[in-house]
Amino acid sequence: MTSSKVPAPEELLVGFATALREAGVAVTPDRTSSFVQAVALTGFGDRASTYWSGRATLCSSLDDTELYDRAFTAWFTISPDVPRAENRISPTRQPQAVFDDDSSSGNQDGDEILAARATTTEVLRHRDVATLSDQERTRLATLFDSLDVVPPLRRALRQRPHHRGSVDLRRTLRAQLRSAGELTRLRHRRPGLRPRRVVLLIDVSGSMQPYADSLLRLAHRIVRAMPHHVEVFTIGTRLTRISAALRLRQGDEALAAAGRLVPDWSGGTRLGEVIGAFVNRWGRRGVARSAIMVIASDGWERGDAQLLSEEMRQLRLLAYAVIWMNPHHGKAGYAPIQTGIQASLPHLDRMVAGHSLATFAELLEVLADA
Repeated sequence: MTSSKVPAPEELLVGFATALREAGVAVTPDRTSSFVQAVALTGFGDRASTYWSGRATLCSSLDDTELYDRAFTAWFTISPDVPRAENRISPTRQPQAVFDDDSSSGNQDGDEILAARATTTEVLRHRDVATLSDQERTRLATLFDSLDVVPPLRRALRQRPHHRGSVDLRRTLRAQLRSAGELTRLRHRRPGLRPRRVVLLIDVSGSMQPYADSLLRLAHRIVRAMPHHVEVFTIGTRLTRISAALRLRQGDEALAAAGRLVPDWSGGTRLGEVIGAFVNRWGRRGVARSAIMVIASDGWERGDAQLLSEEMRQLRLLAYAVIWMNPHHGKAGYAPIQTGIQASLPHLDRMVAGHSLATFAELLEVLADA
């Protein structure tokens, strides 16, 4: 690299993806991660491989090719190995990285750094967040933006034009009038689709303290992707609505704002009373109706288990689906013996794990398919 301070290969690749996004190509965090992993496999020192790795992972259509070539020219120096677009416009930005084929040892070091970092990230995705160090938690916080949130959909009441479905008499008659009374073809309509509401109840009691930060970051990611269709509450000994705080753009700011609202951090657990408060104050007033309810808790209940069972039954009658996300579910030796879990199991549609970034991604897949 022709620089006094040599940046890491991963930083150069992420910087190139950012520059490409600024140039107008829809580069998502998932595509950036795939690009880095692809270059780690093909070798950072190979210019042609880097070019084609980016073309394969960062471009979503042929229309992106010209923008991609321009950005690649501006970011990396060009060699005969790298294809050039026809009628290329000279870049105004100075190249930010230079490939050096003569330094094979440097290329090998770059490959090893990229491979090591890609492997570390993948390992971190599957680590139990309760076992992470402060440094690992900080790095994990940057990975939440890579989670792909696909809004669950439901049928809307409003009918929309479609090539199939019931006959739309009004549109058919209007088309007939425009054609001097001749019926050319029937117009059809069918119910449209709209996002289904998602409601998250996040346990912030003492037993859930190691997971609370990551669960709130997950909630922030979902709120940012579906700002008008998500409600978030914390549960413990009290019920606290934190949806507005989590709409802040920056994750750290959103969590800090939510923390100032919650009075029962690391306290006890009264799931029956708190879920009952949610059903009475919010659920029956429309928040839970036809919504997907996600309860993130380990199920430790200090209150009346019979009360919890009854409130869960009421909640299930209101909601479209109830999903319980347990940080211990799926771990070796775990059995659902907690009183809260035992009381809630008959009223759940599904129980999923919730202890790592990978399990959070699985939850988002369950929501998308609900």
